Order: sequence, then C-alpha cells, then structure tokens
Amino acid sequence: MVSMETPVCDFGLDAVDFSLPGTDGRQWTLADSTGEKGLLVMFICNHCPYVKAVRDRIVRDTAELKQLGINSVAIMSNDPTQYEEDSFENMRKVADEYEFSFPYLLDESQSVAKAYGAVCTPDFFGYNADLQLQYRGRLDESRKQAADPGVRRDLFEAMKQVAETGSGPLEQIPSMGCSIKWIDE
Repeated sequence: MVSMETPVCDFGLDAVDFSLPGTDGRQWTLADSTGEKGLLVMFICNHCPYVKAVRDRIVRDTAELKQLGINSVAIMSNDPTQYEEDSFENMRKVADEYEFSFPYLLDESQSVAKAYGAVCTPDFFGYNADLQLQYRGRLDESRKQAADPGVRRDLFEAMKQVAETGSGPLEQIPSMGCSIKWIDE
C-alpha cells in the first residue's frame, strides 16, 4: 500500500463525461449524476483503510449535500485482480451494507480515473453547477482511523460553499489515501 496526497485544486477545470455501470444495474453518465448546484465525484474502493475509516462519514455528508442540491457519485477504478475485495460483486455488497444514496460505479478500463487525474482513494473532486472544479481536498482530518467526531468537515463545508456561491474555498488541504491500483502496475 502506497500512501499518496492529491494535487492542489485546479479551479475551473471542467468535469469529464463518463458512462459507467453502477452497482444498481444502471449505466450512469455525468449528466445523470449532476445535481442542481453541482456534483461531488469521489474515487473510492472497498479495501483501502483510508476509505474504510470514513465510509460512514461519506454516507452522512453526501446525504446532507444532496439536500443542498449537490449530488454525488463514487467511482472504483482499482484493478480488482490485485484486490478481490474491490470486485464488482463486492462493490454491490458494500453499497448495500452502507446504504449508499449515490451511484457506485465501476471504471474497469481506468480511463475515467486517468481523465480526472485521480491518484488515490479517497480522492474528491467537487464541481459547481457549471461543472467546473471548485474543491480537491480531504473529507476531514481522518487518516487510517476516523478522526474525532467534532473535527471540521472540510469537504462538506467546502461543497456547502459551492452550493451557496458557486465557488470553493481558496485554502484546501489535500486528501490522503492509498494509491490507485493501476492495471499492469
């Protein structure tokens, strides 16, 4: 497991379109996923301890963001031959177990992760209503263990600001997680 940090936010970068299968049996596109005030694109997986530590917080924050007009989508781009826990069947199990209220999509070719420039899990990309990047930071202080319950909710606060103003905060702390498991790596 290699720990990585995300690059700084490239404000205004356009969201990349996609068409990916979801654990719900649907094919999802960027247009299908976007909310009235924006979209949170999350690159996650099942096996990463950084993701496991915050799954419940992701579920909480995405549900609250939906009330603000920000929809969310999670994309799994790891090579599942390296980690069986990341298989499509196991993605379905995790989505059901944690009652994901957002689509959980498989990027089997890894082309979507590459197009977005995703480097780790979790990697968060927050877009405004015009689908321009406004946030590329962490969820909160959590690492391989969940931080204290009262910590600042960086992602939620940033995306709330995006919903209200269309712009994200200038100060952002990078997300940290396991490197994406690229095919033939």
